[in-house]
Amino acid sequence: MLCRVENRFLPRTAAFFDLDKTVIAKSSTLTFSKSFYHGGLINRRAVLRTAYTQFVFLAGGADHDQMERMREYLSALCKGWNVQQVKELVAETLHELIDPIIYDEAATLIEEHHTAGRDVVIVSTSGAEVVEPIGELLGADRVVATRMVVGDDGCYTGEVEYYAYGPTKAEAIKALAASEGYDLARCYAYSDSATDVPMLESVGHPHAVNPDRALRREAALREWPILTFDRPVRLKQRLSAFSLPPRPALMAAAAVSAAALTAGAVWYAARRRAGTASA
Repeated sequence: MLCRVENRFLPRTAAFFDLDKTVIAKSSTLTFSKSFYHGGLINRRAVLRTAYTQFVFLAGGADHDQMERMREYLSALCKGWNVQQVKELVAETLHELIDPIIYDEAATLIEEHHTAGRDVVIVSTSGAEVVEPIGELLGADRVVATRMVVGDDGCYTGEVEYYAYGPTKAEAIKALAASEGYDLARCYAYSDSATDVPMLESVGHPHAVNPDRALRREAALREWPILTFDRPVRLKQRLSAFSLPPRPALMAAAAVSAAALTAGAVWYAARRRAGTASA
């Protein structure tokens, strides 16, 4: 149990949660595909493709290369989408689509960390327009998420401004620790994917949740706790008051400092250049 309240004279601490398959049972971005279809943003073919991608993701077969292809596909798919329309579609269907797939075990952990005096931070590769409302629903204090470039016309350009994936998640956590005064040695982290090993090893209390095979092997080698979450439940069914009002600290990916954003952009640009050079 995590009910012990942190000593107020010690440095602050936080619990960092990956989102997809860690806090919720599916991919947060792909879950909204039907909403985007009904909103006229994608066609039926795209719905079928995202359904297949969701299946691969849930089956645990999405390795690094597949995640990269998924990112490229989704970036191209959302090019030209109006950002305000996306936000409205997410807001309209958030409770219908996300509330039923939140893991009861994850919601309990979030409550326990808050009770212990720790901040809760969602760190997700999914887009900010999707992750931020989910963070509010969960009562998270901060959110780190992928951000797309938005043009002067209010639409996505198809380019990535900040990619919250792999090493950049760890960089964002370290930047947060510096700005918020977190003692990372006393912080917690939870993820299902081996791509999040840098995030997990950056804290003193890493946990593998529903781990893919690679993360399971890594967790066994490092003697990290392995947790199984398998009880999706509506928040209102478990505790009607759980969905806390958004805290002032929860802003549009405000958790990511300028240093983390710069590091993420440099890392992403380097990968793009390397990919272009090898093509």
